[in-house]
Amino acid sequence: MKLINKSMLTVLITLSTASVYYAQETQDTVKTKSKDIEEVILQGVTDIAKDRKTPVAASTIKAAQIIERLGNQELTEILNTTPSVYATKSGGGFGDGGITMRGFESRNIAVMVNGMPVNDMEGGSVYFSNWTGLADVTSIMQVQRGLGSSKLGIASVGGTMNFITRTADMKKGGVVRLGVGNNDYLKTSFAYNTGKSDNGWASSFLMSRTAGGTYIENTDFESYAYYFALGWEASKKHNFQFTLTSSPQWHDQRTFAPTIANYINFNPDKDGSPYRQYNSDFGYKTGANGDRYAIANRSNYYAKPVMMVNWDWTMNEKSKLSTVLYMSNGRGGGTGELGRVANKGITGFYDTTGHFDYDAIFAANQAVNPNSSTGNSTLIRRASINSHNWYGILANFQHKVNDNWSFSVGTDDRYYYGYHYQVASDLYGATGYRETKNANVAPYVVSNLYDYKKLSWNPFGGSTAPLTDQVGYSNDGEVLWYSAFAQAEYSKDNLSAFIQGSVSNQSYQRIDNFVKDGVTRQPNPTTGQIVNTKTGFKDLFGYNIKGGANYNINDYHNVFANIGYYSKQPFMNSVYPSNYQVLNPTLTNEKIFSAEIGYGFRSPKLTANVNLYRTEWKDRWLRRGNQVFNVADPAAPGGIAQVNGYSEISGITQLHMGVEVDAVYKPFHFLEFQGMLSYGDYQYKGNATGSNFDDNNNPVIVAGNSTTNTLYLDGVKVGGSSSNSIPQVTASLGTTVRPVKDLNIYGTWRYVGKLYSSIDAATFTTVANQERGSLQLPDFNLFDIGASFKIRLKNTAQYFTVGANVYNLFDTTYIADGATNNFVKNVGDFTTSTTGGVTTTAQQKYDAYINNPANFYKGIDTSNRVFFGFGRTWAANLSFNF
Repeated sequence: MKLINKSMLTVLITLSTASVYYAQETQDTVKTKSKDIEEVILQGVTDIAKDRKTPVAASTIKAAQIIERLGNQELTEILNTTPSVYATKSGGGFGDGGITMRGFESRNIAVMVNGMPVNDMEGGSVYFSNWTGLADVTSIMQVQRGLGSSKLGIASVGGTMNFITRTADMKKGGVVRLGVGNNDYLKTSFAYNTGKSDNGWASSFLMSRTAGGTYIENTDFESYAYYFALGWEASKKHNFQFTLTSSPQWHDQRTFAPTIANYINFNPDKDGSPYRQYNSDFGYKTGANGDRYAIANRSNYYAKPVMMVNWDWTMNEKSKLSTVLYMSNGRGGGTGELGRVANKGITGFYDTTGHFDYDAIFAANQAVNPNSSTGNSTLIRRASINSHNWYGILANFQHKVNDNWSFSVGTDDRYYYGYHYQVASDLYGATGYRETKNANVAPYVVSNLYDYKKLSWNPFGGSTAPLTDQVGYSNDGEVLWYSAFAQAEYSKDNLSAFIQGSVSNQSYQRIDNFVKDGVTRQPNPTTGQIVNTKTGFKDLFGYNIKGGANYNINDYHNVFANIGYYSKQPFMNSVYPSNYQVLNPTLTNEKIFSAEIGYGFRSPKLTANVNLYRTEWKDRWLRRGNQVFNVADPAAPGGIAQVNGYSEISGITQLHMGVEVDAVYKPFHFLEFQGMLSYGDYQYKGNATGSNFDDNNNPVIVAGNSTTNTLYLDGVKVGGSSSNSIPQVTASLGTTVRPVKDLNIYGTWRYVGKLYSSIDAATFTTVANQERGSLQLPDFNLFDIGASFKIRLKNTAQYFTVGANVYNLFDTTYIADGATNNFVKNVGDFTTSTTGGVTTTAQQKYDAYINNPANFYKGIDTSNRVFFGFGRTWAANLSFNF
C-alpha cells in the first residue's frame, strides 16, 4: 500500500504540473518549423541504417509502437516479433529481462544510446533496469542483426541495438501519461518540449515514476526516471546540446531458478500444476504484533546518471565534425546471502512452503557472538556493489568527396573505473559479521547497514563505502580504451557500398584491496606467485574490418551482402581469471568471422526481406552464472551440500548459421498483416575448460572432482550463460485493423521452438552427457491482443489516447528459460545397491523412476531448474498530449 499511496501522490503532482505548463504553453506565441534539437545534433554519430542502401539486416521500432504496445513489459520484449530475437523476463524482477540475437546474449550485442556504447567495459553486460526511462524518451529503436553499420570498434557479434532518444517529436508541447496493470503496477509521467526559440535555444524534459510488483511473488519495485536536454543552435554551422538522464530504482528479485518439482510441490492449490509465481529467494519473519512480513534475500538497486555534451560543427557543405563528451557515475549493486550459521547456509532454512524461515535464521544468529567467534559464523544479507565512474569522448569527421564518394574518420576513447566490494545490508538478527579475508588488517566486525531502498540522486555518483565496512571481497577494475575508426562509402545509381575498419587498445588493471601488497601468494597461498595490490595495466590490441554492398535491381527488388572479421579483446575476468591478481598465461583475443547475404522486396502493398547468415566465434571466454554445485560437507545431510555459484569457461568455439524472413502486407488502408520466421543452427565446436566458484568468489571443489574440469561441448547446441535459454526457431504473425479513424485493434501470435537450456558446467564433464547434448525445452505458442483509441479535441494539438493490452491471452503455461540439463534417466544412470540386507537392482530403480508421473513434466525431468513465463497479464494507459 505504501507504493500505491506514493503513486497517487505522484499522479496529483504530475497532473497539477501539467496544468501549469499547459497554461504557459497557451501563452507562448513563438512559432518554429525547425528540426528538433536532437535530430540536428545527434545524426552524425548514430549510424542509422537506411532502407535499400545500407547492406545490413535491420528492423526499426518507432515511438508510437513502443507507447502503444509495451505496457508493463520489459523494453526489449517489444522486439520479440523481430527475426532471430528472443527476449524474456528471466527471473521476473523489474528490469531483469534478458535478450538474445542470432543466438548471442546481450553482452555480445552492442547496445547504444544515440550512438554511444553502454555495454559494461569490464564484462560487456547491459542491465536494462538501469535504463527503464528509455521507453519514455526513445523515438526510434533500431536493431541491426549481425555486423551492423556502426563505425565504432565495437564487437557486435550478435547485432546492434541503438536507442535514439526523442528525434521525431520535439515539436513544442507536452504529454501526461498514466499507466496501470496487474500486481498493482502504476506508472505516471510528464514530458514537455519548449520548441526552438528565435535565438536557437530549445529544451526538453521528462519525469516519471513506476512502482508496484510483477507477476512473480515478492517482486515489489520502485523506479524513477528523469531526462533533461538543453540545446542551442548557435549558428547554421554550430549546434550544441547538453543531456542528463537517469533511472534510480530498487526492485526485489528472483534470481534462482527453482526446480519444476518445487513449482509443483509448493503450489498452494495442490492440484499438480506448477505455481508459476513461485519465488524461492525470499521468506517470512514474524513481527512483534504476530503478523508475518516478507523479507527479500535477493534484490537489485542502481542509479546510472548519464551526462552528454554534443557538438555538431558543419564546416562547409561537404564537411562535418560531430563530437560527444559523456560521463556516467553509476552507483548500486545486488543483494544476497553471506556466511553460515548453525553449520547451515541460507538454503538450509527453507520452510514447508518453500520460503526462507527468517524466524529460525534470526534465532540462530542471535545465539552467536561475532566478536568472539571465527569468521563466517553468522548469516547475513550482503550487498555486492558494482559501481563505476565512466568518461568518454566520441568524435566523427565526415567528408563528401563528390557525388559518389564520402568518408568518415574518428576516435572513440573511454576511461572506466569499477568498484566491486560487499557491505552488510541486513544482519538477520545478528549483532555483526566478522570479516577475516582482508589480509591488511586484523579481523573486524561489521555492523553498519546499507539500505538498498535508499536511492541515489547524485548525478556525479557520490562516495563509496569505507574499507572498514567492506566484507567478502574488495577489488576494483580500471579500464582504458583507445580506438580509431574509418569508413569509406560509395553510392551511384542503384549501387551503394562501404568498407569500414577500426583499431583499438584496451588496457585492464585489477586492484585488490584485500591482498597484502608484495606478500600474498596466488593462486596457491604458499607456493603461488607473489602478487601486488595493483596488477599494472595489461594492454590488448584489437581490430575489425567489414564491408558490404547493396544493389537495387529496380524499384521493387534489392540484394545485399556483407562480410567482416573481428579480433576482440576478452573481458576483464578472462585477463585476470579466478578472482586472482595473476595474469592469464594463455590469454588470447577472441576471433569472430561473419558473412551475410540478403534480399528485399518493396511494393505499395508488400514489404519483404530474406537474410542468410553465418558467424563463427573462436577462443570465447564465458562466465556461466546461477549454478548449483554439489559440494562435500560433513555437516550436511548425506555429506553433500548445495552451493550457489558460477563457472568461468574458456576455449569455446561457436558456429551460428541461419535464415530469416519478415514481411508486412497491407491489402487495404485499414488492414495490415505482419509476419516473421527465423531458423537457426547454433552449436559448439571442440571442448572447453571450466573453473567453479561460489557467489562470494570462493573456489568450489565439486564433490568427487576438482575446481577445474574439461567440458565436452563438441556438437552440443548453444545454450545461455546464466539461467537463460536460446531458441533456434522463432515465428510470429500479427494483424492490425483500423475500422475507424484513430482506432487500432491488433493481435499477435508468436511461436518459439528448438529452445535449448543454458550450459551447465557440472553436466558436460563427461562424454556421455556430451552425446546427449543440451536439454531441449518444450515449444510454445503465445497470443497477445491490444487496442488504442485517440480522442481528438477542437485544438488539433490536443488529444487523449486510451489503450489496453493483454499479454499471453490464453494463460499458456510454458518454460521461457532453463538453467540445467538433467535428461530423463536410463537404466545406466542407476546402480544396484544393498541396504539392510535387501538388494535393489538398477532395473528396479529405473522402473520405479520411469513409472512415477511426478518425475516428469511435458517430457522433461522435474529436477530441472527453470523459469516459467508469466501467465496472463494486462496493462492499460491514458495520456493527454498538448
